[in-house]
Amino acid sequence: MPSLKDIKRKVSAVQKTKQITRAMNMVAASKFKSAQMKMENFRPYAGKFMDVLNSLAGRAESISHPLLAVREPKRVRVICMTSDRGLCGGFNTNLIKATERFLREKTAENKEVGMINVGRKGRDYFRKKANILAHKVDVLSRFDMTLAAEIADEVIPAFIKEEYDELYLIYNQFVNVSIQRPSVVRLFPLPSIGQEMDGDGESNVDYSYEPSEEVLLQKLLPMYVHVLIFRALLETSAGENGARMAAMDNATSNCEELIRSLTLKMNKARQAAITAELMDIVGGTEALAKG
Repeated sequence: MPSLKDIKRKVSAVQKTKQITRAMNMVAASKFKSAQMKMENFRPYAGKFMDVLNSLAGRAESISHPLLAVREPKRVRVICMTSDRGLCGGFNTNLIKATERFLREKTAENKEVGMINVGRKGRDYFRKKANILAHKVDVLSRFDMTLAAEIADEVIPAFIKEEYDELYLIYNQFVNVSIQRPSVVRLFPLPSIGQEMDGDGESNVDYSYEPSEEVLLQKLLPMYVHVLIFRALLETSAGENGARMAAMDNATSNCEELIRSLTLKMNKARQAAITAELMDIVGGTEALAKG
């Protein structure tokens, strides 16, 4: 059995760890509230933007734009979004596993795959395991639409120049604090533009656009890419802080359970020491009485 001094040292260490995890939980909770609010405010905008774009594409008689070009997919690029910091449970692990599965599938199809990493964890993991073309780290603590525009400006011209044929975005879709679901979205060629609309009343309404549908599409298609990337950034930020908040809450609970277990051991060790001292006293008293 460990000595009483060793157990006290362990209890003190676990108590300090508990203070750290509780503080990290509070910080993550504060950041999560802000990130969740931004994400929930942007989701309706992103959804309505997709509706408007599909409506325009469905009404335009002919659509001609480089981002709509469909080519034989021989070269593929992937934007992988992870967090910059750890201590957030399986947030990064699940996303990295999903990305690895995707890379294996594309490699098995004899396609050349290049990666663009957003987040330090993904960059560090795939540094020697994949062809990393670009990366952005330490950018998720504070960001705005400018970051999404910068990423889009790196991938749009390359697609137009036919440097690659398909672009995918892999990120964690936020469900709740405990669940962040890895999601794979194809950005290029744009998958949803021009799809048939549902047969509801709104799709049969004849709208008048100023300027024309084609001109609007020329302006809105690059914005479409910005919106999807920015939404993924918001989902990643909210998911990271939510996962870290849950992980630190579990860590704090584990510390409390460990403290209770160590305290019980410490009490048993103290009682054993007291009993041993009493036995020594009784033994000495009996020895003196017999003498």
